[in-house]
Order: sequence, then C-alpha cells, then structure tokens
Amino acid sequence: MKLRNIAIIAHVDHGKTTLVDTLLQQSGSYRTNQAVTERAMDSNDLEKERGITILAKCTSIVWKDTRINIVDTPGHADFGGEVERILGMVDGVVLLVDAAEGPLPQTKFVLGKALRKGIRPILLVNKVDRSDARPHEVHDEVFDLFSNLDASPEQLDFPTLFGSGRDGWMSDDPEKKAEDLSALFELIVNHVPAPKVDADAPFKMLATIIEPNAFLGRILTGRIESGRLKANMPIKALTREGEQIEIGRATKILAFRGLERVPVDEAEAGDIIALAGMEKATVADTICDMAVTDAIPAQPIDPPTIAMRFSVNDSPLAGTEGSKVTSRMIRDRLMKEAEANVALRVRETETADAFEVAGRGELQLGILIETMRREGFELSISRPQVVMREENGQTLEPIEEVVIDVDEEHASTVVGALAERKAELIEQRPAGAGKMRLVFYAPSRGLIGYHGQFLTDTRGTGVMNRLFHNYAPFKGPMAGRRNGVLISNAQGESVAYAIFNLEDRGQFLITSGQKVYQGMIVAEHSRDNDLEVNVLKAKQLSNVRAAGKDEAIRLTTPMAMPLEKALAYIQDDELVEVTPKSLRLRKRLLDPNDRKRVERKSEAQAS
Repeated sequence: MKLRNIAIIAHVDHGKTTLVDTLLQQSGSYRTNQAVTERAMDSNDLEKERGITILAKCTSIVWKDTRINIVDTPGHADFGGEVERILGMVDGVVLLVDAAEGPLPQTKFVLGKALRKGIRPILLVNKVDRSDARPHEVHDEVFDLFSNLDASPEQLDFPTLFGSGRDGWMSDDPEKKAEDLSALFELIVNHVPAPKVDADAPFKMLATIIEPNAFLGRILTGRIESGRLKANMPIKALTREGEQIEIGRATKILAFRGLERVPVDEAEAGDIIALAGMEKATVADTICDMAVTDAIPAQPIDPPTIAMRFSVNDSPLAGTEGSKVTSRMIRDRLMKEAEANVALRVRETETADAFEVAGRGELQLGILIETMRREGFELSISRPQVVMREENGQTLEPIEEVVIDVDEEHASTVVGALAERKAELIEQRPAGAGKMRLVFYAPSRGLIGYHGQFLTDTRGTGVMNRLFHNYAPFKGPMAGRRNGVLISNAQGESVAYAIFNLEDRGQFLITSGQKVYQGMIVAEHSRDNDLEVNVLKAKQLSNVRAAGKDEAIRLTTPMAMPLEKALAYIQDDELVEVTPKSLRLRKRLLDPNDRKRVERKSEAQAS
C-alpha cells in the first residue's frame, strides 16, 4: 500500500479540525452506525470548550490504495512547540485559509517553518459559502505571503482548491460546488511525495510527540526514518548530540487507524507510529537500532517568553476545596507537564513551595492552570512576567507582531491604547467592508491583560492575532493598573448590608454569602490607593419597627474575573488563589502589618 504523510495547518478557527472530521467520514473511517461527536479530533474538554486545538493528534485514512497519515496541529502561537515537531514527520502540508479572513499571523508562523523545510504546500480556501467570502483575493494574498517568506519557484506554484470543510466538498472553482472531497484526496495522493526513507538501513525514528500512559508508561510518537521495527526488538535512545540515554525494548508498537491506535507486530520506514518501552527518552531524541551511532538532526524550539510563579496555596481557606495541595504534588505535576510539553520550562525557586513556570504565552499557561484546577489542585499564581535576556550588557525583552482587524471607527482608540503600551505601528491599511488592518510590534509585557480592554474598546468586533517576533532592547517602564483595591480586614462570610454600604467606594468582585479572609481582595477601589474594609459588618438590630426599614437590599452585579483576566489584573504584591471551585484575588502578604513593613522598607530604599 502506498503511503502519504501530511499535516493540516491553519489559523485558529479556520475549520481545520472540522475538515479532518469530514475526511474521516468520507474515507469510511467511521462505521455507518458509529456514534461520533462533532470535532472528534478535539478530544480534550478544554479544546471543546474553547473551540481550539491544543495538542497535536494523528489519524490515518485509506483512499483507494493509499494510506494517508494526517496530523492535526495546533493553530495558536502559544502551542508552536507542537507545530515545529510535527513538520519533521510529514512530507506535505495542507494550508487551510478562511475565504473571508485570509492568511493571518499564525498561518505565517507555521507556513514559514514548513517552507524552510522545503515542503510544497497545497492551499485550501475554506468557508467559501460565507456571505463575506472573497476566495480569489485570498488566493492572491497567500501568493504574496509565500513570496514574502522567500518561497522557491516550485513552492510558489502551489495547487489550490476551494470549498467548505463543514459541507464536505472541494473543487478547483469556488463557483462550482462539488459532490465531495474527492478532488482533495486525489491532490494529496498526486502532489505529496512518498516518504523519503531507507527501508534497508537499521531502524531509526525521531520522537516528536510524548505522552504519559497509565498502562504502557511513556509513549513516543514519530515517523520511522529508516528500517523496520518489530515488537520486543532491542532499541536505544540518543540525544541530539548523539549521546546514549538508555537501552530498552519496543514493548508495544501502535499504528494509527482512523481515530484509534491499533497494536501491530511490525512497522516499516515512512509510517507514523507510537512506541512504548522507553523510560527516559523524550522529544527530539532519536530512538534507534543498537547498531546506530548518529542521531537524527532535531529542530531547536523558540524560547518561552512569559513566566509565572506557581506556589502552594497558603490562604486560610487552603485545602477546603481541593485534594492536591502539597508542594510535592504540585512539583510532580509540573515536571510531568514539562516532560510532555517542550515549549514549557519549569524551574525550582529558592523556596521549596514555589516553582517558576515559563511558556510561550498567557494562553498556554492559563490552559495548564485550568487543567490543574480541574484535576483537584490548589495553587497560588503570581502576576505573569516576561522572560528577559542579557546580551552585551544590554537588557532585551520579547517583542510580538500584533495584527488587528477592526472597524474604522475604533482604529484610533486601538492605536492610542497600544501606543501607551509602547507598541510601534508598522502598517495601517483598509481591509475592506469598513475595516482597517493594523500591524504593530509590541513588547510582550505590554500585551499582558490587553485582550479584555481590546474587546471593550472595539465593542467586541475586533480580531487580534499575536506572534513572537524577536528580542529587542528594553523599552522602559510601563504604566500598570491605576486603581487600588479594597481588602477584607477579617475572616468570615460576606454580608449584603456591608457590601451595599461600601459600593460607592469601588466595584466589587464578590457578592454576599461568600467566604472571605484577611488580606483577600474583595473589590477594585475607585481611587489609586489600597483600603482595608469590613465586609462582615451586619445591620444592628433594634426593637423599634418602622415602615420601610427592612426593604430588600439590591447589590450591583460583581465584576466578572475569569482566570486570564485575573492574572493580568493583579500587581506584583498580589496573587490569584486557584482552587477547583473558586478563583480569589489576594495580597501576597495577608497581614496588614507585614505589608506596611515592606512598604516602608521599599520607600526607604527608593529615597
């Protein structure tokens, strides 16, 4: 049987995972009576909730006499660590672009990596049934993008299909609706080359995806570059430098068949497989025959740009909602995550109960925190900090390319807001339909927490995309949150009467009947200083009754503070307390005397 290995790459929400579902259905990978959820490739709960792909996944379909291994890759820049590894496994790329939005920064990010590997992409202009679709203009924009990315003449001569992944058709003309995806299947078989492998050489495979498994231990997925692998065959692992890590056996070989992984006795060069039997080998290591001495070259990975401190929850309410609260449990979970996710870096700090976790962006770290709280962990999380570099005595900070599509009436507001955050406007042009496209180079630290303000400024109509650009000289101090906070001065349950009487002091984050403690942040102050308040104070009872005295108190709806917003909102002396049931904001030092002592010390140092 002939073999083809392809990756599907696209920007977030351009229909990548939906297209894979349709390919599976039309190739007969689902039985007619099989119950299959929509977007079957997004199996993770958070992926389904957010509508994005977080983890790379493999599947395979059979079309006539060809097996096509398909890898569905993440479309968000924060998960670029997955994307880079995937491209080493495949010989072809299907580039999926929305017929209205056109190529966006993430398209550029992944496509640039694919072109540098010499891959010749296939272009699919998806969602041509949209009312604002402009398929031919989008095709031209993709050609310009290829040209800007220094594509070769062969790569610029890319085949193009138009259609709708959701409706299950593709054709070479957007005006002519086809019956099915046959044109795409045929194009993949004819355009994508067979894997360039040496079937007679000793077995060699580069590990590109790693996952822990409760029954099989560590599972490594990759493409066999040469030779054959048989079950229980002795194998070894080499680092990128060629040093031996460990010796083991191929205890289990799993091949991808539709959505399932099926055990096989033997696998041959060119096929993508999952392998169990190694204990120390990880991503970018070479798994090979005992006779092999040279490692397969592995792609270096872009550096983490954002770091947060994960520490043990030491609030008075610690342990009341979660089951995993100790520093050992948190450390083991973070180390396990870092093992499976090479874009993440975990470092132990000077204190035993805190760990520094660095990643590609707020979204990636936010997903990790959300996953841990669902697993029963309790954590205290610090404000995100950018990862700086020192070169030749100069401090460098990460800069991101920010591409914004916004209604013309909101463009000046967005430009002003980003200028305050030290962003530099690079390009401004009309994008059609009354919209403007704005391109900025902005420091990563200036973008922390900006997304919520951006949605408010654009009345929810703006689209913002971010991409790591480079490191540049530090751009100087930046204005932070202007408002102070109201801090609870006692522990107990909040009372409606107390909150009602304090509402003119600021906007509350809590409502009545909630557990609070000394040092917990309960509201945003209307002024720029912090203020301690009593939210436990009940109404004084008397034996005098009068008409209208006991009217029901109506409280203003509290300010919503989801995880990403909370992380961006807090200052350096504050933490977000994360538990399976609650998100609370608090001061790092709960005792007001401790806070005053630190404040006096910093004032003395400043003077």
